[in-house]
Formats: sequence, structure tokens, C-alpha cells
Amino acid sequence: MAHLFNIPLTDLRLQNGYTYAKPVLTYQVFGQTLGTAAVVVVNHALTGNSNVSGPEGWWSELVGSGKTIDTDVFTVIAFNIPGNGYDKNPANLISEYKQFTVRDIAQLFWNGLHALGIERIFAVIGGSLGGAIAWEMAVLQPRSIGHLIPIATDWKATDWVIAQVLIQDQILNNSDDPIADARLHAMLLYRTPESINQRFGRTRTNESSVFQVERWLLNHGIKLKNRFTLSAYKLMNHLLKTNDITKERADFLQVIRNVTAAIHIVAVDTDLFFTAAENRKTFEILKTKRENIFLHQINSVHGHDAFLIENEQLSQILNPIFHTQKTNTYVSYNH
Repeated sequence: MAHLFNIPLTDLRLQNGYTYAKPVLTYQVFGQTLGTAAVVVVNHALTGNSNVSGPEGWWSELVGSGKTIDTDVFTVIAFNIPGNGYDKNPANLISEYKQFTVRDIAQLFWNGLHALGIERIFAVIGGSLGGAIAWEMAVLQPRSIGHLIPIATDWKATDWVIAQVLIQDQILNNSDDPIADARLHAMLLYRTPESINQRFGRTRTNESSVFQVERWLLNHGIKLKNRFTLSAYKLMNHLLKTNDITKERADFLQVIRNVTAAIHIVAVDTDLFFTAAENRKTFEILKTKRENIFLHQINSVHGHDAFLIENEQLSQILNPIFHTQKTNTYVSYNH
């Protein structure tokens, strides 16, 4: 695993006026030394972390030597959303989770990049919550990103997403086994009926009263409970409903007009969470105003989680972005 670094930052005034005192941003670097190559920022999803590459990397099929996001070419930086618990430091966990928004996290990521002397990045990419943060990063620094690549996500939380976040929050605050129970519900949002039915076919375990699908769900709950903290889950879940690049700004087109990045929206045709239909609406709006907007689609039975499963399809979508450019255009380092 790449070394986990810390960046102590100054107090941050959050979107709602609350002050986040002395935030500590943790991150990992993969590939080329800082300042020698173009930078790609990879944002993690709800239960993810900064370990995106290598033997235990959650996106190692796409990020690594000779991979789509080639660490022989790029400097890859992945931050941990503060409070996700990956650094194992209880002092950095966040109890007042409802004070934070996606915009706050995006600002912290930019503060971290600036602290590292990085002013321009070749691409910011992320799936689900990570993609929502990527949208915000592009709006906060509209001329600092070459490619914005939000995957299985949206620039705003729809009523459907807000409703699901409420259910998760209720489980997390009222269940006797909150992490495990919330995970049961979440897994059925991340997959599809077709995916579940094809995988299990109504089969039972050796214990004849237990269906395989029940054992699979319960195991997912146990695994998450063993590696994730309750405060982290509450925060990550809450952030999903705060996603809105237009809040306290202007309408969507006005907000996005100054963003110079090429925007590559990657939808999943069966996504039950951030639906492909919403992504297409965004594309249809943007394509009337700009040329560097692209809509790609992963076709999969697996639903939302396809961005973590359909690596070959995703590689085919991303390869032209990462393999046909002059990366030195985006080397910007002030230290």
C-alpha cells in the first residue's frame, strides 16, 4: 500500500457557516513523483478510501502501471474524505456529520492540492459520491481541470436519492445493529433485481432454511461493520443528499458555463440510484451550449455498482481520454 500522508489545514468555514477547526486531510500518491507529471485526482465513493491502486487497491483494475490511468505516465492522488476513518485516528472522526456538504469536501480537496503546490490537474474522476465531489471541484476551480469524469453520479441529489439517504439515516440512528442493517438496504440499491436473481436463483445454503441471497447480504453487513465506523457511515451517507452545484449560486447552465474542462458523463443503464435518465437530461442540456461534453454508458445487469464491476467497459470509455493527450500541458507545481 502507498504511504498515507497527512496535510494539516487551516480552519475551514463550511457552507452553512459552521467552522471545521484544524482539519487534517489524508492522501496517497501513486505513480510519478509530484511535480514531474500531470496529476489525476481519484475521488472515492461512500465506503471507499484513498487506496486506489496496488494489490489491495479498490480500483486497481483501472489505476496502475500500464492500466487505463497509467501510473507510469501520471501522478495519481487520492484523498480520504475527512471522517471516513481510513487513518484509524479517532481524533479525525466527525460526530456532527450534518454540518458538512459535498461542497465543503470539494473545497478541502482543493485546499489540499494547493498545499501540495498543485494548481492544475489533468483529470478529476470519481464514482457515486466521488463523482459528486468531482462536479463540485470543477465549479469551485472552473479553469483548473482538463477533464471532469463523473461516473454513476449526478450534479445534484434528486428526490429519489434524498429519500434513500433518509432511510439510511433512520436505520443508522435507530437500529440495534446500524452499520450491518443499513448495508442490507444499501446493497439492494447498488444492484438490480435482475443481478440478484441471476446470481442466486433461489438457491439455499446447506442450512435449508437460509437462502443464499440472505447469507450474501448478511455477510456484506458483517464485513462493513468490521472495517467501517458508525460516524463515518453517517457522514458519507449524509453527504449524498447535499450534492447540488446550483445551491446558493445560479441555475445549472450559468453555474457550469465557466467550467472549461471537457465533461465526460458516464452513466450506468441500470443504475437505480443515480439514474441514467438524469444523466441524459444533463447531457441534453449541456450539448446545446458547448462542444466538449460527452455522454458514455456502461451497459450492465449489475446497476449502480457496475462502475466497480464492469472494468473492461469502463476502460474502453476512459482509454481515449487518458491515452491520447499531451500530459505535460497539465504539469503545474509551485514548490
